[in-house]
Amino acid sequence: MNILEVDDLHTVFTTPHGVMRAVDGVSLSLRAGETLGIVGESGSGKSVLGRTIMGLIADNATTSIAGSVRIGGHDIHALKARARRQLWGPEVSMVFRDPMTSLNPVKRVGTHITEALRLHLGLGRKDAYERAVDLLRQSSSPSRSDG
Repeated sequence: MNILEVDDLHTVFTTPHGVMRAVDGVSLSLRAGETLGIVGESGSGKSVLGRTIMGLIADNATTSIAGSVRIGGHDIHALKARARRQLWGPEVSMVFRDPMTSLNPVKRVGTHITEALRLHLGLGRKDAYERAVDLLRQSSSPSRSDG
């Protein structure tokens, strides 16, 4: 079963300088356990594709979105914003390339992790803290696969 299905996706921006087709007919699918990497030159539409897939770009007077995106069987663009947000984190996430727009340098890294765990997994403060410590330990441990 596919956990992600994108069919003939288009994201078009109307600007004062004309129409810009940022995503033009993308189709792809991803099964559980598979990894998908999207590569391309700067400005080729990778981030817009990711944002459109997640439902982070609104279909409005200056932006047109066509095609379909299904995550875990849910039509992302048919969901209300609240239902879409409930999929973020546990079902789908995106790592943005510019950490300065994703991380607040004033906050400790543990705060960033616990906020995400509390918001997306519904953990309490203490459980989120314990889980964050465990995750940080796992990330700093040497690999056990070296034999």
